[in-house]
Amino acid sequence: MATSSWNAGIIRPVAVAPAGPLQDGVASGVWTLDQATFWTKQGLWPTAGNVAPTGLFGGGAPSGATNVIQQISITTAGNATDFGDLVETNYGFSACASSTRGIFGGGYSNNTYTNVVQYVTISTAGNATDFGDLTVRRNGLASASNHVRGLFAGGNISGSSNSNVIDYISIASTGNAVDFGDLTYSPTGVAGCASSTRALFGGGANALYNVFFSTINYVEIASTGNATSFGNLAAQTSDLSACASSTRGLFGGGYSSSASINVIQYVTIDTTGNTTDFGDLTLSRYALASCASSTRGVFGGGDAPSNVIDYVTIASTGNATDFGDLIVPTPSLAACSNAHGGL
Repeated sequence: MATSSWNAGIIRPVAVAPAGPLQDGVASGVWTLDQATFWTKQGLWPTAGNVAPTGLFGGGAPSGATNVIQQISITTAGNATDFGDLVETNYGFSACASSTRGIFGGGYSNNTYTNVVQYVTISTAGNATDFGDLTVRRNGLASASNHVRGLFAGGNISGSSNSNVIDYISIASTGNAVDFGDLTYSPTGVAGCASSTRALFGGGANALYNVFFSTINYVEIASTGNATSFGNLAAQTSDLSACASSTRGLFGGGYSSSASINVIQYVTIDTTGNTTDFGDLTLSRYALASCASSTRGVFGGGDAPSNVIDYVTIASTGNATDFGDLIVPTPSLAACSNAHGGL
Protein backbone atom coordinates (compact mmCIF):
# COMPACT_ATOMS: atom_id res chain seq x y z
CA MET A 1 0.00 0.00 0.00
CA ALA A 2 1.55 3.29 -1.13
CA THR A 3 1.55 6.01 1.50
CA SER A 4 3.17 9.39 1.75
CA SER A 5 1.97 10.77 5.06
CA TRP A 6 1.49 9.56 8.62
CA ASN A 7 -1.21 11.97 9.76
CA ALA A 8 -3.11 12.10 13.06
CA GLY A 9 -2.67 8.44 13.83
CA ILE A 10 -3.93 7.23 10.46
CA ILE A 11 -1.87 6.25 7.42
CA ARG A 12 -3.14 8.41 4.55
CA PRO A 13 -1.91 9.24 1.06
CA VAL A 14 -2.81 12.92 1.68
CA ALA A 15 -2.44 14.81 4.95
CA VAL A 16 -5.67 16.03 6.58
CA ALA A 17 -5.43 19.50 8.08
CA PRO A 18 -6.77 20.31 11.57
CA ALA A 19 -10.09 22.13 11.66
CA GLY A 20 -8.61 25.51 12.62
CA PRO A 21 -6.81 27.62 15.22
CA LEU A 22 -9.67 28.03 17.71
CA GLN A 23 -9.30 26.38 21.09
CA ASP A 24 -12.16 24.00 20.28
CA GLY A 25 -10.84 23.25 16.79
CA VAL A 26 -10.74 19.54 15.95
CA ALA A 27 -7.34 17.87 15.63
CA SER A 28 -8.11 14.34 16.76
CA GLY A 29 -5.52 11.58 16.48
CA VAL A 30 -1.83 11.21 17.20
CA TRP A 31 0.45 13.96 15.85
CA THR A 32 4.23 14.28 15.84
CA LEU A 33 5.81 17.49 17.09
CA ASP A 34 6.95 18.27 13.55
CA GLN A 35 3.39 17.94 12.26
CA ALA A 36 1.98 20.15 15.03
CA THR A 37 4.66 22.75 14.31
CA PHE A 38 3.84 22.64 10.59
CA TRP A 39 0.12 23.25 11.14
CA THR A 40 0.85 25.95 13.72
CA LYS A 41 2.86 27.83 11.10
CA GLN A 42 -0.10 27.50 8.72
CA GLY A 43 -2.36 29.07 11.36
CA LEU A 44 -4.47 25.92 11.64
CA TRP A 45 -3.38 24.28 14.90
CA PRO A 46 -5.94 24.58 17.77
CA THR A 47 -4.67 27.17 20.25
CA ALA A 48 -5.78 27.48 23.87
CA GLY A 49 -7.36 30.85 24.54
CA ASN A 50 -8.20 31.49 20.89
CA VAL A 51 -11.99 31.47 21.25
CA ALA A 52 -14.56 31.40 18.47
CA PRO A 53 -15.81 34.95 17.76
CA THR A 54 -19.33 34.92 19.18
CA GLY A 55 -21.80 37.78 19.01
CA LEU A 56 -24.69 38.18 21.45
CA PHE A 57 -27.84 40.22 20.80
CA GLY A 58 -29.93 40.73 23.93
CA GLY A 59 -33.36 42.10 24.80
CA GLY A 60 -35.15 44.70 22.71
CA ALA A 61 -38.76 45.49 22.01
CA PRO A 62 -40.08 43.22 19.24
CA SER A 63 -43.66 43.42 20.55
CA GLY A 64 -43.31 44.52 24.12
CA ALA A 65 -39.96 44.10 25.86
CA THR A 66 -38.16 40.77 25.74
CA ASN A 67 -35.50 39.09 27.88
CA VAL A 68 -34.18 36.79 25.12
CA ILE A 69 -30.45 36.65 24.35
CA GLN A 70 -29.52 35.42 20.86
CA GLN A 71 -26.13 34.32 19.59
CA ILE A 72 -24.28 34.18 16.27
CA SER A 73 -20.90 32.85 15.15
CA ILE A 74 -19.35 35.98 13.64
CA THR A 75 -17.05 34.08 11.28
CA THR A 76 -19.92 32.06 9.79
CA ALA A 77 -22.98 33.71 8.23
CA GLY A 78 -26.29 32.31 9.44
CA ASN A 79 -29.34 32.95 11.57
CA ALA A 80 -29.19 33.70 15.28
CA THR A 81 -30.01 30.99 17.81
CA ASP A 82 -31.23 31.13 21.40
CA PHE A 83 -28.52 31.65 24.05
CA GLY A 84 -30.54 32.22 27.22
CA ASP A 85 -32.43 34.99 29.03
CA LEU A 86 -31.63 38.30 30.65
CA VAL A 87 -32.43 38.75 34.34
CA GLU A 88 -35.44 40.82 33.28
CA THR A 89 -37.05 42.14 30.10
CA ASN A 90 -35.11 45.10 28.78
CA TYR A 91 -34.75 47.50 25.87
CA GLY A 92 -32.90 50.74 25.19
CA PHE A 93 -29.86 49.40 27.05
CA SER A 94 -26.26 48.70 26.03
CA ALA A 95 -23.68 45.92 26.14
CA CYS A 96 -19.93 45.37 26.19
CA ALA A 97 -17.66 42.39 26.74
CA SER A 98 -14.30 40.88 27.54
CA SER A 99 -13.16 37.67 25.83
CA THR A 100 -15.10 35.67 28.42
CA ARG A 101 -17.99 37.78 29.76
CA GLY A 102 -20.79 39.69 28.11
CA ILE A 103 -22.17 42.61 30.14
CA PHE A 104 -25.59 44.27 29.72
CA GLY A 105 -26.43 47.48 31.58
CA GLY A 106 -29.17 50.06 32.04
CA GLY A 107 -32.22 50.37 29.83
CA TYR A 108 -35.95 50.39 30.33
CA SER A 109 -37.35 47.41 32.22
CA ASN A 110 -40.74 46.65 33.75
CA ASN A 111 -42.01 50.13 32.78
CA THR A 112 -39.21 51.99 34.53
CA TYR A 113 -35.63 53.16 33.98
CA THR A 114 -33.14 50.65 35.38
CA ASN A 115 -29.55 50.73 36.59
CA VAL A 116 -29.16 46.94 36.62
CA VAL A 117 -25.95 45.42 35.24
CA GLN A 118 -26.00 41.71 34.38
CA TYR A 119 -23.56 39.29 32.79
CA VAL A 120 -23.22 36.00 30.95
CA THR A 121 -20.29 33.69 30.24
CA ILE A 122 -20.08 33.87 26.45
CA SER A 123 -18.63 30.39 25.93
CA THR A 124 -21.54 28.77 27.79
CA ALA A 125 -25.14 29.37 26.74
CA GLY A 126 -27.39 30.18 29.67
CA ASN A 127 -29.24 32.87 31.56
CA ALA A 128 -27.72 36.13 32.79
CA THR A 129 -26.66 36.74 36.38
CA ASP A 130 -26.82 39.99 38.36
CA PHE A 131 -23.52 41.91 38.29
CA GLY A 132 -24.32 45.12 40.18
CA ASP A 133 -25.74 48.58 39.43
CA LEU A 134 -24.84 51.63 37.38
CA THR A 135 -24.52 54.95 39.22
CA VAL A 136 -27.54 56.34 37.34
CA ARG A 137 -30.79 54.77 36.11
CA ARG A 138 -31.00 55.46 32.36
CA ASN A 139 -31.81 54.15 28.91
CA GLY A 140 -30.48 55.09 25.49
CA LEU A 141 -26.92 54.83 26.83
CA ALA A 142 -23.80 53.42 25.11
CA SER A 143 -21.10 50.96 26.14
CA ALA A 144 -17.51 50.24 25.17
CA SER A 145 -14.79 48.04 26.67
CA ASN A 146 -11.33 46.57 26.54
CA HIS A 147 -10.40 43.27 28.21
CA VAL A 148 -10.40 44.82 31.70
CA ARG A 149 -12.95 47.64 31.92
CA GLY A 150 -16.46 48.19 30.65
CA LEU A 151 -17.71 51.78 30.26
CA PHE A 152 -21.32 53.04 30.13
CA ALA A 153 -21.99 56.58 28.95
CA GLY A 154 -24.85 59.02 28.43
CA GLY A 155 -28.52 58.09 28.30
CA ASN A 156 -31.93 59.44 29.21
CA ILE A 157 -32.78 59.68 32.92
CA SER A 158 -36.30 61.14 32.62
CA GLY A 159 -38.70 62.29 29.96
CA SER A 160 -37.00 65.69 29.83
CA SER A 161 -33.43 65.10 30.96
CA ASN A 162 -30.34 63.25 29.76
CA SER A 163 -27.12 62.30 31.54
CA ASN A 164 -23.50 62.95 30.56
CA VAL A 165 -22.16 60.49 33.16
CA ILE A 166 -19.58 57.84 32.26
CA ASP A 167 -19.44 54.84 34.62
CA TYR A 168 -17.01 51.95 34.61
CA ILE A 169 -16.83 48.40 35.93
CA SER A 170 -14.09 45.79 36.20
CA ILE A 171 -15.49 43.05 33.95
CA ALA A 172 -13.78 40.10 35.68
CA SER A 173 -15.36 40.92 39.04
CA THR A 174 -18.89 41.80 40.12
CA GLY A 175 -20.08 44.94 41.90
CA ASN A 176 -21.51 48.37 41.33
CA ALA A 177 -20.18 50.74 38.68
CA VAL A 178 -17.89 53.62 39.66
CA ASP A 179 -17.90 57.16 38.27
CA PHE A 180 -15.35 57.60 35.46
CA GLY A 181 -16.04 61.16 34.33
CA ASP A 182 -18.38 63.05 32.01
CA LEU A 183 -19.05 63.36 28.29
CA THR A 184 -18.83 66.85 26.78
CA TYR A 185 -22.54 66.63 25.97
CA SER A 186 -25.64 64.81 27.26
CA PRO A 187 -27.02 62.40 24.63
CA THR A 188 -29.57 59.62 24.50
CA GLY A 189 -29.49 57.20 21.58
CA VAL A 190 -25.68 57.40 21.61
CA ALA A 191 -23.32 54.65 20.31
CA GLY A 192 -19.97 53.40 21.61
CA CYS A 193 -16.98 51.30 20.52
CA ALA A 194 -13.35 50.86 21.54
CA SER A 195 -9.82 49.79 20.80
CA SER A 196 -7.77 48.30 23.62
CA THR A 197 -6.90 51.81 24.83
CA ARG A 198 -9.59 54.26 23.68
CA ALA A 199 -13.37 54.32 23.94
CA LEU A 200 -15.42 56.42 21.52
CA PHE A 201 -18.98 57.64 22.06
CA GLY A 202 -20.84 59.34 19.21
CA GLY A 203 -24.14 60.76 18.06
CA GLY A 204 -27.41 60.86 19.96
CA ALA A 205 -30.17 63.36 20.67
CA ASN A 206 -31.46 65.52 23.49
CA ALA A 207 -34.18 64.16 25.78
CA LEU A 208 -37.02 65.62 23.67
CA TYR A 209 -35.56 64.33 20.39
CA ASN A 210 -35.75 67.77 18.79
CA VAL A 211 -31.97 68.33 18.78
CA PHE A 212 -29.60 65.77 17.27
CA PHE A 213 -25.82 65.49 17.67
CA SER A 214 -22.91 64.69 15.36
CA THR A 215 -20.45 64.86 18.27
CA ILE A 216 -17.86 62.12 18.89
CA ASN A 217 -16.06 62.01 22.25
CA TYR A 218 -13.23 59.79 23.43
CA VAL A 219 -11.62 58.70 26.68
CA GLU A 220 -8.53 56.68 27.58
CA ILE A 221 -9.99 53.52 29.13
CA ALA A 222 -7.17 52.82 31.59
CA SER A 223 -7.53 56.23 33.27
CA THR A 224 -10.49 58.17 34.61
CA GLY A 225 -11.56 61.67 33.69
CA ASN A 226 -13.81 63.66 31.41
CA ALA A 227 -14.15 62.93 27.72
CA THR A 228 -12.41 64.95 25.01
CA SER A 229 -13.71 65.93 21.58
CA PHE A 230 -12.66 63.44 18.87
CA GLY A 231 -14.48 64.81 15.79
CA ASN A 232 -17.89 64.59 14.17
CA LEU A 233 -20.16 62.16 12.38
CA ALA A 234 -21.08 63.02 8.80
CA ALA A 235 -24.52 64.16 10.02
CA GLN A 236 -26.43 64.70 13.25
CA THR A 237 -27.61 61.17 14.04
CA SER A 238 -29.27 59.37 16.94
CA ASP A 239 -30.09 55.73 17.71
CA LEU A 240 -27.17 54.47 15.65
CA SER A 241 -24.82 51.62 16.56
CA ALA A 242 -21.05 51.20 16.66
CA CYS A 243 -18.42 48.46 16.64
CA ALA A 244 -14.67 48.31 16.11
CA SER A 245 -11.55 46.41 15.20
CA SER A 246 -8.32 47.29 17.01
CA THR A 247 -7.81 50.24 14.64
CA ARG A 248 -11.15 51.29 13.10
CA GLY A 249 -14.43 52.32 14.66
CA LEU A 250 -17.60 51.96 12.59
CA PHE A 251 -20.87 53.84 13.13
CA GLY A 252 -23.87 52.44 11.27
CA GLY A 253 -27.52 53.29 10.67
CA GLY A 254 -29.50 55.62 12.91
CA TYR A 255 -32.01 58.42 12.64
CA SER A 256 -30.96 61.58 10.78
CA SER A 257 -32.78 64.40 8.99
CA SER A 258 -36.18 63.05 10.07
CA ALA A 259 -35.59 59.61 8.53
CA SER A 260 -33.78 56.36 9.24
CA ILE A 261 -30.52 55.95 7.31
CA ASN A 262 -28.36 53.09 6.02
CA VAL A 263 -25.03 54.94 6.13
CA ILE A 264 -21.91 53.29 7.58
CA GLN A 265 -19.02 55.61 8.43
CA TYR A 266 -15.66 55.03 10.05
CA VAL A 267 -12.81 56.62 11.98
CA THR A 268 -9.26 55.57 12.79
CA ILE A 269 -9.47 55.27 16.57
CA ASP A 270 -5.94 56.44 17.35
CA THR A 271 -6.30 59.59 15.22
CA THR A 272 -8.86 62.25 16.09
CA GLY A 273 -10.98 63.58 13.26
CA ASN A 274 -14.30 63.35 11.46
CA THR A 275 -15.79 60.16 10.05
CA THR A 276 -15.31 58.96 6.47
CA ASP A 277 -17.95 57.18 4.39
CA PHE A 278 -17.58 53.38 4.50
CA GLY A 279 -20.65 52.14 2.58
CA ASP A 280 -24.28 51.27 3.26
CA LEU A 281 -26.25 48.76 5.30
CA THR A 282 -28.62 46.55 3.30
CA LEU A 283 -31.55 48.63 4.57
CA SER A 284 -32.17 51.87 6.45
CA ARG A 285 -32.91 51.45 10.15
CA TYR A 286 -32.35 52.92 13.58
CA ALA A 287 -32.35 51.44 17.11
CA LEU A 288 -30.13 48.62 15.82
CA ALA A 289 -27.17 46.98 17.58
CA SER A 290 -23.72 45.90 16.46
CA CYS A 291 -20.75 43.79 17.51
CA ALA A 292 -17.47 42.77 15.93
CA SER A 293 -14.60 40.33 15.63
CA SER A 294 -11.10 41.55 14.79
CA THR A 295 -12.08 41.55 11.11
CA ARG A 296 -15.89 41.71 10.78
CA GLY A 297 -18.47 44.23 11.90
CA VAL A 298 -22.02 42.90 12.32
CA PHE A 299 -25.20 45.02 12.51
CA GLY A 300 -28.50 43.47 13.61
CA GLY A 301 -32.13 44.34 14.23
CA GLY A 302 -33.54 47.85 14.29
CA ASP A 303 -36.74 49.79 14.04
CA ALA A 304 -37.95 48.86 10.57
CA PRO A 305 -38.90 46.62 12.42
CA SER A 306 -36.08 44.39 11.25
CA ASN A 307 -34.60 40.99 11.95
CA VAL A 308 -31.85 41.52 9.36
CA ILE A 309 -28.21 40.92 10.29
CA ASP A 310 -25.62 42.54 7.96
CA TYR A 311 -21.84 42.32 8.01
CA VAL A 312 -18.85 44.19 6.62
CA THR A 313 -15.11 43.57 6.50
CA ILE A 314 -13.80 46.32 8.75
CA ALA A 315 -10.38 46.77 7.11
CA SER A 316 -11.96 47.52 3.72
CA THR A 317 -14.80 49.79 2.63
CA GLY A 318 -18.01 48.88 0.82
CA ASN A 319 -21.64 48.02 1.31
CA ALA A 320 -22.81 45.48 3.86
CA THR A 321 -23.71 41.89 2.93
CA ASP A 322 -26.59 39.86 4.34
CA PHE A 323 -25.44 37.68 7.25
CA GLY A 324 -28.71 36.07 8.36
CA ASP A 325 -31.66 36.87 10.61
CA LEU A 326 -32.45 37.39 14.25
CA ILE A 327 -35.08 35.06 15.69
CA VAL A 328 -37.70 37.83 15.38
CA PRO A 329 -37.63 41.48 14.16
CA THR A 330 -36.21 43.40 17.13
CA PRO A 331 -35.52 47.13 17.72
CA SER A 332 -33.80 48.73 20.74
CA LEU A 333 -31.64 45.71 21.50
CA ALA A 334 -28.00 45.55 22.69
CA ALA A 335 -25.04 43.57 21.34
CA CYS A 336 -21.52 42.57 22.32
CA SER A 337 -18.87 40.00 21.35
CA ASN A 338 -15.88 38.18 22.78
CA ALA A 339 -13.52 39.15 19.92
CA HIS A 340 -13.97 42.89 19.31
CA GLY A 341 -11.20 45.40 18.71
CA GLY A 342 -10.78 46.27 22.37
CA LEU A 343 -9.49 42.80 23.25
